[in-house]
Amino acid sequence: EARQRAKAKQRRSPSMTVRMQQAGLSWTKQTYMIISVACGLVAFIVPWFIGAPLYAAAAAGAAGLLAVPRWLVNFLRKRRLRRFVNEFANAVDVIVRGVKAGLPLNDCIRIIANEAAEPVRSEFRLISETQALGLSLSEAVARMPDRMPTPEANFFSIVVSIQQTAGGNLAEALGN
Repeated sequence: EARQRAKAKQRRSPSMTVRMQQAGLSWTKQTYMIISVACGLVAFIVPWFIGAPLYAAAAAGAAGLLAVPRWLVNFLRKRRLRRFVNEFANAVDVIVRGVKAGLPLNDCIRIIANEAAEPVRSEFRLISETQALGLSLSEAVARMPDRMPTPEANFFSIVVSIQQTAGGNLAEALGN
């Protein structure tokens, strides 16, 4: 229970590093700090050269330092999650059709990793790569909701995990 509570808390308010990963950015903390300082300096210098009082320029600089980079990361994260959700339905449809046609789930995941639109492609490529490194399919898929905190990704990981352990008709479960 404690582990589940900690994971739920992390999903509600992830750290900035996790947010940057979810936004699809390859920034480090140092890069984020450099961008923050640059935004703060620009936000300070522009009002100061226009002729604003020093306190107004300092307030704008503080807003640029603290708010602009955080807003940018959150905006990119929301946009990537929205694109993922929109394209994820097509990926699930490919899996349903592939499994009904007799393809193994691994082949369906590779097809999606090669041919889907970008947020879904990279996530399924990560699943395929981690599975190639030795993780089981259910463990590789269980990591997807951490990178893409959407109910759809969580449901998909639960369905695949249950199907891998207990068996059953994956196409029917995902189709429903």
